[in-house]
Amino acid sequence: MNMATSNAQVDEVGAEDGPLYEARRKIYPIAVHGRFRKIKWALLAITLGIYYLLPFVRWDRGPNAPSQAVLVDLANGRFYFFFIEIWPQEFYYLTGLLILAALVLFLMNAVAGRIWCGYLCPQTVWTDLFQAIERMVEGDPRERREKLKHASRAQRAFEAASKHTLWLMVAWWTGGAWVLYFADAPTLVMQLLKGEGPAIAYVWIGILTFTTYVLAGHMREQVCTYMCPWPRIQAALTDEYALNVTYRYDRGEPRGSFKKTQALKLQGLPGGDCVDCNQCVAACPTGVDIREGLQLGCIQCGLCIDACDTVMKKINRPTGLIAYDTDMNVQARQQGRPTVTRLLRARTVLYAALIVVVGGIMLTTLATRGYEGLSVIHDRNPLFVQLSDGSIRNAYTLRLVNKELSSRQFQIAVEGVPDATVEVVGGVPDAQGRPVVAVGPDQTYEARVLVSTHARLPENASLGITFHATDIEGGRTASAPDHFKGP
Repeated sequence: MNMATSNAQVDEVGAEDGPLYEARRKIYPIAVHGRFRKIKWALLAITLGIYYLLPFVRWDRGPNAPSQAVLVDLANGRFYFFFIEIWPQEFYYLTGLLILAALVLFLMNAVAGRIWCGYLCPQTVWTDLFQAIERMVEGDPRERREKLKHASRAQRAFEAASKHTLWLMVAWWTGGAWVLYFADAPTLVMQLLKGEGPAIAYVWIGILTFTTYVLAGHMREQVCTYMCPWPRIQAALTDEYALNVTYRYDRGEPRGSFKKTQALKLQGLPGGDCVDCNQCVAACPTGVDIREGLQLGCIQCGLCIDACDTVMKKINRPTGLIAYDTDMNVQARQQGRPTVTRLLRARTVLYAALIVVVGGIMLTTLATRGYEGLSVIHDRNPLFVQLSDGSIRNAYTLRLVNKELSSRQFQIAVEGVPDATVEVVGGVPDAQGRPVVAVGPDQTYEARVLVSTHARLPENASLGITFHATDIEGGRTASAPDHFKGP
């Protein structure tokens, strides 16, 4: 086969099969009304209300502590969530939260597919808001098509400018709200308005303004279809009992116009309830035709259900032609078998149990955690010193943590070394001569501690030793193990 023939065949195949990549078409979903649309509006209001307003909620923690209810204090290494304060040493709580979030996502997927994507995903929430602004300014897709024919260029330009201005304002406040979680919100707002805010705040506001404007205003369904990995992951986590937005083809097929279907039914011939109005496609934010089956682009938002139910009511047919169901149930109805809905099954019970276990562990550790901490580092060079009086001395660096909002004094003691004496370098003993370390409110303090003993030790001794730091007033004790070395 010569090259010319080969190229001709390639061209012929390309002409028959079409281009490898389909050109992107813009999707402008129509406005629908119904229970799922109401649920989405309610969740949008709740989630965005929390996100935008939470930085301004105050919480009195007493003196020497910030009064913002939710605050990530990077400068001091603290995370505040109402009455909870997390230190850097307690990073495992964040790990636990991420595990809980993953398990909740798995449970949601096992129960009803991608309901996270359809109702709570930030991309979905902000896209819904941007589309609402678009409809408010320019009208529904039908109105926009009419304006293209009749409205003047000046009107269309004004509406487009108004829409993008409102989009940018929402995007700007989205970025602005994010940085308010990292500083005192009222103070930072005033600094930003005066142009006196930290440079990093302006940088992040700019980044988040740009990403929100582009992703929610322009890319929209492209993020769900091409950028998000979850549609591809969730396919491995679902099963045949998971509820999904489903076109009940057992009832809808064969589809046809209302008049044609009515005529078929009068003749005793089969006719489906689907009137092929395409309202389900027009309402879909990702442009999916749910009648073609479950697809990667479907985010399970239920808007096609509302659109279809509206049409069914107008033509006096039962609603639920599109509903949360399973393909297994559709086939069962076709064969005259009873349908099965199993929300409680091994998969969902396991996820729920893991959520309870992980959440219980986190709550238990949070409720029983101490407000003091102690860690010990042994001097490496030298490991020990033999003094002129024959005693053996080891040196340590103790780091004490005081998580309370008032100053505390800790008595230092050791256990495991016979006849040991403890000295805090630079410290001032209390009235009873006990070695004491003072730690300020919500602070850490490093103390140099010398432990000596006159006791006779075995050769190459390495004794287990435990340090105790006891709050003189509260009586609570923090302990940390180490070793005492000898010749």
